[in-house]
Amino acid sequence: VAQTAREGADINVEEAWKLTAGDPKIIVAVVDEGVKYTHPDLAANMWVNTREMTGTTGVDDDGNGYVDDVYGYNFDKDTGAIEPGGTINPGTHGTHVAGTVAAVNNNGIGVCGVAGGSGNNDGVRLMSCQALSGTAAGSGTTAVMARAFKYAADNGAVILQCSWGYVSGSANSYEWGAPGFKDEEEWATDA
Repeated sequence: VAQTAREGADINVEEAWKLTAGDPKIIVAVVDEGVKYTHPDLAANMWVNTREMTGTTGVDDDGNGYVDDVYGYNFDKDTGAIEPGGTINPGTHGTHVAGTVAAVNNNGIGVCGVAGGSGNNDGVRLMSCQALSGTAAGSGTTAVMARAFKYAADNGAVILQCSWGYVSGSANSYEWGAPGFKDEEEWATDA
């Protein structure tokens, strides 16, 4: 944790907050590891599928093809049970990026989200679309991601938050086998 603040090391969101600090009609799907929907800085801004929340456990109460998808869905394991952070780093990346988007503002705990509202239940809503689970086999495949994207759109999300990285410290087409460079030397010297 930084001990001192550094002027200019922020996103200058104060000007945007003069227009709006969030809008609960906007649903942001976090396509990542699971979001800890019980987190005290996120719970009030979680998207809730009320028909599933008030329905019967084990039944697709809203008829959308997903059973018990109360706060989103775990596409990695094909279940309504969200696992924050997957099995490798519990409670980490999906929860972290959800906080950046919509941690509740002005509540005296944690951090402020860019669109977390003013503290009056007016932040954007976060939908957890777990498509990653650390290094688990099958995690993050194209098929898993496609299902998560479709689910998000079909259930009202208008923004996808996809904060993904690469396996190495550099992102380049040579390393990933994409066409364009015949070898690493050509990639390294391309201007």
